[in-house]
Amino acid sequence: MSTSTPETATQVSPERLAAARKAVISSSIGAALEWFDIIVYASFAVVITRVFFPDAGEYGLLLTFATFATTYLIRPLGGMILGSFADRKGRKNALTITLMLMMVGTLLMAVAPSYAAVGVWGGVVILLSRLIQGFSAGGEFGTATTFLIETAPHRKMFYASWQIAAQGASMLLASAFGFALNTYLTTEQLDSWGWRVPFFVGLLIGPVGLYIRARLAEPTELGASERTRSPLGTLVREHWGRLLAGSAVIGVATISVYMILYMPTFAVTNLDIPPTAAYLGGIVAGAIALVGSPFVGRLADRVGPARVMTWAAIAALVLAFPIFQVIVVLRSVPALIVSIALLGLIMAFYFAPLPGLLSSMFPAEIRGTALSVTYNVGVTLLGGIAPLVLTELLRVTGLLQAPSLYYMAIAVLSLVGLFFVRRRFGQR
Repeated sequence: MSTSTPETATQVSPERLAAARKAVISSSIGAALEWFDIIVYASFAVVITRVFFPDAGEYGLLLTFATFATTYLIRPLGGMILGSFADRKGRKNALTITLMLMMVGTLLMAVAPSYAAVGVWGGVVILLSRLIQGFSAGGEFGTATTFLIETAPHRKMFYASWQIAAQGASMLLASAFGFALNTYLTTEQLDSWGWRVPFFVGLLIGPVGLYIRARLAEPTELGASERTRSPLGTLVREHWGRLLAGSAVIGVATISVYMILYMPTFAVTNLDIPPTAAYLGGIVAGAIALVGSPFVGRLADRVGPARVMTWAAIAALVLAFPIFQVIVVLRSVPALIVSIALLGLIMAFYFAPLPGLLSSMFPAEIRGTALSVTYNVGVTLLGGIAPLVLTELLRVTGLLQAPSLYYMAIAVLSLVGLFFVRRRFGQR
């Protein structure tokens, strides 16, 4: 299923190029704020456990990641509601709502009172923060990607890949905060106020994004006469196969991200490696995604996104166990950094073509809903609960290589999804 015929580079007017650049900046700011908040929370999981769940003992970290997982349990609902709103009322209006909600969620996280101040109510505040953030994020990716694809005059995979580049920028910045704060602050300073600093910094992104989004023009691909009253109903009735295949395809993309985010916790709790090493690895992985994603997007425009993603999924399947084996055996800072960098490389090659691939699978009248629901079902089931699953898997099995087995299982599922996307739904 295709969109309108793309223009060639020589046919694109300066106005269309300017609109495409604005769309890239606008969508990237939303993605950056969404992922910055998520990455900071996951990266500071050990600190958040000490601040909000100090009496939970060995289950404290599990509670922290369970709270994190609630973000993803509500994301499909946010995708249904906000994605449908984007299809019925326009992409621009939906993008404004998602960014405002993200700012509210980040603010609540930044000012949440600790367990020492209010007891369990501090945990309730961060749970509310995660729910608001998750609901907003449920509509952000699908709507922003749809806006990008429909605004881009040509090289649609390239333009859509900037969504992933923005996530790389967030990973780099959040990991840099983690490294700096863990290096230069004492444990007492980190627990009392240091962990809040990145959330307050993240809030600065929001007003800039709102200003830019208020001045965007609505894409013309979705005409008023084509809009459907029930995009979600149309998706479920007519495109459920695409929904299932697309959700499976998301696996390697989302598990790569959350495996990288899990590494600081893994290093501290299992390997006796200082968290600063994992943060350095996150900086490298973020830089790879930031710089590499647009180049991978260009490659996907030439050879097709499914082909690029298939080879990246095979690499994930083959390299997962060796990556963790090296970490577990060597238990050194260089080994951890190189391993995280390899995960970042797999992430860039697999994730960068994904937004364009998903966009090409659905018609314009339901694209906002379809991308939001498909993406968030995949992220929730295959990525968002990963830190929780990995923590419990390590506790139950005692096998330090256990995360690689989970990673490999997700890679197999994504390869199955890609097979159906290529053979059944014609996205070669």
